[in-house]
Amino acid sequence: MSARLEELDWRSTPWGEISLRRRWDPVFDAEVYEIKLDDDFLMSSMFTAAEIEMVRLALADTGEREIDVVVGGLGLGYTAQTVLEYSQVRSLAVIEAVGEVVEWHQSGLIPAGATLTSDDRCRLVHGDFFALLRDGGGLDPADSARRFHAVVVDIDHSPRHVLHPSHADFYTSAGLGRLAACLHEGGIFSLWSNDPPDDEFIEVLATVFRDVRAEVVRFDNPLQDHDATNTVYLARV
Repeated sequence: MSARLEELDWRSTPWGEISLRRRWDPVFDAEVYEIKLDDDFLMSSMFTAAEIEMVRLALADTGEREIDVVVGGLGLGYTAQTVLEYSQVRSLAVIEAVGEVVEWHQSGLIPAGATLTSDDRCRLVHGDFFALLRDGGGLDPADSARRFHAVVVDIDHSPRHVLHPSHADFYTSAGLGRLAACLHEGGIFSLWSNDPPDDEFIEVLATVFRDVRAEVVRFDNPLQDHDATNTVYLARV
């Protein structure tokens, strides 16, 4: 059994104070990894069902063809790991704004790092997902014209609860249009949200994409002794 609580790393960043913690949770009877930004929990290995389901919903209809995927937001790596479970994935770029999070994976402080850094299909990119789109350079800094078959985003808490004010314009028709331009025809955009489905945001999605829908993902929360829910938005160009 590990120490009850261990801070594996702590850094002061332009985003705030970010830390990686590992602790033993007696309810789960398991080791838990957590990333905090100041006093805000960004990610916990206790609750990953929606992050995993977001990928499965996005890639459910890709068939046998080879596909190129972008994940916005690295976190503890569960989203990216799930993408790599699909043999048809030819390449995966994971874009993470906080360089320290990339370092934690590369140094092995986060368990998923071993999988992500050893798979030749996967590339960890230190960059601001939203700024890349806003600056017009696309999602591949080396090739601004490159298109992808799927873009999966798990960065903000929800379209209304963003981690930084500069993210807000992404959730407008103009911002989503910039993302749509990075997708092949028929490509899929998938977005995680901690909030219930937002009808106004669905209407904004529908101004840019087709086949827009919101899927509610339910999972057990033993800490509160009831089910919890997240939302996954899906939209196709």
